Amino acid sequence: MAFEYVRSTERGLSFTEAEKRLKENGPNTPLEYTFPSSWHLLWSAFFHPFNIILIVLSALSYITSDNPNGCIMLILVFISVSLRFYQEYGSSKAAMQLSEYVRSPVKVQRCAGRVVQTELIVQVDQRDVVPGDIVIFEPGDLFPGDVRLLTSKHLVVSQSSLTGESWPTEKTADAREDRSTPLLELKNICFMGTNVVSGTGTGLVVSTGSKTYISAVFSTIGKHKPADSFEKGIRHISYVLVGVMLLVVTIMILVEYFTFYDLSESTLFGISVACALTPQMLPLIINTSLAKGALAMAMERCIVKSLSAIRDMGSMDILCIDKTGTLTMNRAIMVNHLDSWGAPREKVLHFAFLNSYFKSDQKYPLDDAILAFVYTNGYRFQPSKWRKTDEIPFDFMRRRVSVILETESNPEVRNIQPFYRFIITKGALEDVLKVCSYVENVDMGEITAVSAEHHHRILNVVEELRNEGLRIIGVAIKNLQQTKISKQNMENEDDVESDMVFLGVIAFFDPPKDSAKEALWRLAEKGVKAKVLTGDSLSLAIKICKEVGIRTTHVTTGPELEQLNQEAFHEKVKKATVLARLTPSQKLRVVQSLQSVGNHVVGFLGDGINDSLALDAANVGISVDSAASVAKDLADIILLEKDLNVLVAGVEQGRLTFGNTMKYIKLSVIANLGSVISLFIVTLALRFEPLTPIQLLVQNFLYSVGQIAIPWDRMEEDYVKIPQKWSVKSLPMFILWNGPVCTLCDVATLLFVWFYYSSGGKLDESFFRSAYFIQGLLMQTLIFHLIRTEKIPFIMEIASWPVLASTVVISAIGIAIPFSIIGHFMGFTDLPLSYFGFLVVLFVGYFTVGQIVKRVYIMVYKKWL
Repeated sequence: MAFEYVRSTERGLSFTEAEKRLKENGPNTPLEYTFPSSWHLLWSAFFHPFNIILIVLSALSYITSDNPNGCIMLILVFISVSLRFYQEYGSSKAAMQLSEYVRSPVKVQRCAGRVVQTELIVQVDQRDVVPGDIVIFEPGDLFPGDVRLLTSKHLVVSQSSLTGESWPTEKTADAREDRSTPLLELKNICFMGTNVVSGTGTGLVVSTGSKTYISAVFSTIGKHKPADSFEKGIRHISYVLVGVMLLVVTIMILVEYFTFYDLSESTLFGISVACALTPQMLPLIINTSLAKGALAMAMERCIVKSLSAIRDMGSMDILCIDKTGTLTMNRAIMVNHLDSWGAPREKVLHFAFLNSYFKSDQKYPLDDAILAFVYTNGYRFQPSKWRKTDEIPFDFMRRRVSVILETESNPEVRNIQPFYRFIITKGALEDVLKVCSYVENVDMGEITAVSAEHHHRILNVVEELRNEGLRIIGVAIKNLQQTKISKQNMENEDDVESDMVFLGVIAFFDPPKDSAKEALWRLAEKGVKAKVLTGDSLSLAIKICKEVGIRTTHVTTGPELEQLNQEAFHEKVKKATVLARLTPSQKLRVVQSLQSVGNHVVGFLGDGINDSLALDAANVGISVDSAASVAKDLADIILLEKDLNVLVAGVEQGRLTFGNTMKYIKLSVIANLGSVISLFIVTLALRFEPLTPIQLLVQNFLYSVGQIAIPWDRMEEDYVKIPQKWSVKSLPMFILWNGPVCTLCDVATLLFVWFYYSSGGKLDESFFRSAYFIQGLLMQTLIFHLIRTEKIPFIMEIASWPVLASTVVISAIGIAIPFSIIGHFMGFTDLPLSYFGFLVVLFVGYFTVGQIVKRVYIMVYKKWL
């Protein structure tokens, strides 16, 4: 039936048919994940609220024949969109190339020949596997699709990527299931994304790619994440400014019209005011800051797939991490070999070594650790004197592996062991003890039956070791010299693995990384709390966390969380720093709980398929280049080295990006609103335009160009020490406190020029416009230095050299324009030196008052930027 369903044969598919099906079904990749197309990235870069505002204003400018204004705004949009598109396209391409490097070879049975078809075993990439292929698998292999077993031998499969259960399940080709059996409990079906723990077999691929079970399970992931607080804040500002712009522009047009009765000129002036009110450089400033951060992250060996993730890292206050490979080296080191009394015994090591040396199925890290311990410590156990006659492979039902060895009779051997044929078993302590009826008492030189006292003592020894964070396995032997073992006996492991002698235990340790403690300390210094989310045991997780400096006052486990109601769950998750024995769905719930109830910005570092749900839900999804494909696809940032110190650099870059963006936003809103209000007041007072549309355009253009250097500014140390989050409520108060000071300076300029330079109460329009142009440009340029720091500008804190250079150049150009031929053509005139003396006094007064307002504001709201 299975062969008919997929139109295949027992020989497998022909090469021609396989190629045909690959074209029909497409590459065998789960979740139908595709990297964003160029058009998608371009649209994403273009569709920004302020880009839309600028395009609308540009269109209105062209309609009213204000072509230079419209052209400048379109150029700004083009630069902003190009910058973001270039960076995200490059990151996407790098991530795509990284995914291409990851190859998963699969053994497939194909047939060739036209008359007599020959069966061939070939290796193909997982992407090229198609329905109808017959695959051959062994320990460690990933299933390349949903597979119907054809043959199996001691096959044990881990389905933790789908179920989250650490306990693997036994599979067999001979199982007969009815329709009522749950899908994941079918014994003759193996699913894509699961892997072979032990045993071998063959299977028929029935579905691949997006038609597999794992694709259905994880079909909800990979969707666009909801907008974060920063994006919502930008939208909010957009809507507010659009409303204010429409109101102010309407009023300005009406005032202009009823003053000069020229609708065309009034409309042109209104559009110029609208342009002045719009923070035109915001998209460019944001994208430049993010691109600069991405470049800095690339220097730290990171691929930033989503630019907004850099900003989110600056807001991140909780980082959820897995223990294995992040806090630890992800390798087992053998540290001790003890008998049942807890004393070191070479005999325990000897037989554990022989078991690891002769087992023929996949060598696991624990086997490698035992062999390495023996070789590096100079033990000479001479395995060449032993011969393996049979083996019972490891499986997770028994959780142990056994080998049967024989040795020739000679004095050297007899000094070590008084029998010549024996079975050696090692594995999980509890499961080894189950098959032991005796225990070796070395001090008394005899073998005695296992009593309750013996059992209790062994468990106490092991409990002490586990509390130290060690992983324990048991070792047992059985004399088979007088036992006749047939093939039938070997098929029944219970008959062979019984009445054994317990020798002792082997202890292992996965050491913490040297860099982990320092990195966690640096993250904590910056206000980022680490929470360990792991599937390992609680005692082991606690031990590692203590080693690297994570507090373990509040800990919990997945089973405990399952028993709690929603409110208690949230409270437990909030307090716990170590959460062990978690399933994938529980990791997801933990992340969502922290986001919704605690209003935290959560980062998640994961590398497995079972981390996909949490990776997708986190504000910042972080993975590594060696991670499962789906984990890398969903990650916002891919680390080329699994080192937490890289994340520290990312947090710093995120806060630098966030801070510089906030500088520009607050600067623009204050300066632009203050300027527009001043224009309105001055227009009413003078009965003529304080600046012509072209003069206003040039002033606004110079100011905008001067802000390009902001992404290269530095941030104060105190600012990058704590997570930074957008607060919409803080902006109106910031404007209310600081905006009037700017307007007062403009009004002071009006009064000074009026009373000092007017002739007979009459003010020369050209003179006033020249004075107002220079004062307004210098005000908008210099105010940045007051806003960028909590300290006294130019005295206690100086901006970066690009910002200083920009300030000097733009100020010099602004002052020079009224004296130039271009300025005269624009309607400006020369100004006396006395006016610049007034400007010095004005700006000293402004900075003094502004600094006082700043200190009071910080005292009230405890924050500046």
